[in-house]
Amino acid sequence: MKDLPALRTSLLRWYRKEGRDLPWRRTRDPYAVWVSEMMLQQTTVAAVTPRWGEFLKRFPTVQALAKARQDAVLAAWSGLGYYRRARALHEASRLIVADHAGLFPKAPGARLPGVGDYTRAAVLSIAYGIPMAVVDTNVTRVLQRLMAWKSGSPGLARKIKDLSQELLPEGRSGDWNQALMDLGAMVCLPSGPGCGVCPWPRWCLAKARGLTSRIPGLPERSKPKAVGLDCVLCERNGRVLIEKRGPGLLAGHWGLPEGGGGEVLTRVRHRITTHAVTLVLRKAEALPRRLGRTLRWVKKKDLARFLVSSLWRKALRF
Repeated sequence: MKDLPALRTSLLRWYRKEGRDLPWRRTRDPYAVWVSEMMLQQTTVAAVTPRWGEFLKRFPTVQALAKARQDAVLAAWSGLGYYRRARALHEASRLIVADHAGLFPKAPGARLPGVGDYTRAAVLSIAYGIPMAVVDTNVTRVLQRLMAWKSGSPGLARKIKDLSQELLPEGRSGDWNQALMDLGAMVCLPSGPGCGVCPWPRWCLAKARGLTSRIPGLPERSKPKAVGLDCVLCERNGRVLIEKRGPGLLAGHWGLPEGGGGEVLTRVRHRITTHAVTLVLRKAEALPRRLGRTLRWVKKKDLARFLVSSLWRKALRF
């Protein structure tokens, strides 16, 4: 690529002035960086920002996370969704403590649950300064436009990977990766890119050829699966009855018991991954006589100690 030093300088200068001030960017602690990257998978920055600090207060070190019960980890993750990430984080923390002296492994062959190429490159480049390029949806879009590579073109994934590694400036891999991700998240948007404030107008072939609206093209979104739930609200002495769910949607979560009831109290619509849930909450006609291991009376203020989906938190605010 022509004039590569100027291209690098332009982006890094833009990043110093315009990059997002995110709390996990103020540390080089591999554990803290890794937690942020796991949370950011399929979750917005706005949702993660307050939760990252809360999670680290609860589990300040990888050793503290490894010692914790999985139920406590899942409860601390509540509201972020995609709970397999929390389970993988917990499992991986135990492997790091047991096999890697409590440090996120640098070895090329090291494998951890839930840590793929993207997460590994992000942690190693940001925390350790190892020259590994990060390639996510934002980076891919930026580089496709930079080179005017259309989606579906032969060998596109390999070309993106090779180019992203070629562009890395020596000694600045962490800053570079974050700058490139910010450029995609803030300027080089899927639709309506802000070419007027982009630091790369000199180099962008899509802009030069009038193709920014056609590259990479918007992906088709699958229609969510509709799911209906009927639940009951049981209250007694300032406590609400919750039930631990079995197999199926939100398996292992605590929520309001399913079943028929009387008066409809509220209807709640909520999106859970690929499901569009409609919850009908009714007033319980009778309270259960006996409680088992899967039913508990809990004060509303204590629900944070349990893995309770925001679906039921919405319902309880009716």
